[in-house]
Amino acid sequence: MKVAIVGVSGAVGQEFLKVLAERDFPMDELVIFGSARSAGKEYDFKGKKLTVKELKHGEDFKDIDIALTSAGASISKEYASTITKHGAIMIDNSSAFRYDDDVPLVVPEVNAEDCKNRPRNIIANPNCSTIQMVVALKPIEDLSKIKRVRVATYQAASGAGAQGIAELEQQVLDVANGKEPTIEKFSHQLAMNIIPHIDVFLDNDYTKEEMKMNWETKKIMHTDAEVGATCVRIPVARAHSEAIWVETEKPLSVEEVKTAFENFEGLTVIDNPAKKEYPMPLFVSGKDDVYVGRIRKDVTDPNSITFWCVGDQIKKGAALNAVQIAEWLIENKEV
Repeated sequence: MKVAIVGVSGAVGQEFLKVLAERDFPMDELVIFGSARSAGKEYDFKGKKLTVKELKHGEDFKDIDIALTSAGASISKEYASTITKHGAIMIDNSSAFRYDDDVPLVVPEVNAEDCKNRPRNIIANPNCSTIQMVVALKPIEDLSKIKRVRVATYQAASGAGAQGIAELEQQVLDVANGKEPTIEKFSHQLAMNIIPHIDVFLDNDYTKEEMKMNWETKKIMHTDAEVGATCVRIPVARAHSEAIWVETEKPLSVEEVKTAFENFEGLTVIDNPAKKEYPMPLFVSGKDDVYVGRIRKDVTDPNSITFWCVGDQIKKGAALNAVQIAEWLIENKEV
């Protein structure tokens, strides 16, 4: 088994290295690729030094079985045929192929079987905010068909990559020292602020980030349920949070939803309001699971449940989800 990482120098690329090592991923060789600027850099992997190769069109992927790609949509589109032409399966973390009918969009806990239908040998990783939400929605869907979802997200700076974290950290220092903060990555100052704007605005005045949660949930869960989202950037370094309201065809009790959550792979329940115990980004950063709490009936609708959901969007929302797809392919002899 020979695996490649494309875009190894980015935040998700670095997380790929950590996750593959943590999970002792079954492979014989790991090859890492980056831009011309990154070529020649060395990264440690399980005690060995790996050197970044420049991503180029050619035969570098001839012996690769699985390629984990996170170099941006334009790079994924340009190099997809180069990566897959000799049979490598491309698990892509960008938005390049998510809405293509002939590319499965996969969260293994929810729709792993979709991996079998990959005519282009490309499998897409969903948007990070969608991934953690659908992991929590699936056990509810298994109890009663979901009719409608409303969600407000509270998304960390790292959702904008390593540059997003760096900008937040610098702004915090600037504000603390009485300096005017520099604003480059975000549309406004993020330190000591929240920004109700992630990605570009569309004609319906929703942002693309908000509509992604609608489009992607439908494709992943094979549902016609509508998702209404408001996506907000908050001054937290890592791990996204979401407040979610779910309307189902039949009423569900808090107890049966909580039990379904507890029994579902990839979910951890922290729900003890009396002791002020609930998921928070501070404690979920670096964790594999999606965490849920504040589970309660929606007081406005007897057929609705509401809960709080937190997940590390660099880990489960990106690198880990892709590696779990690769593990499923191996376990099911799809590669």
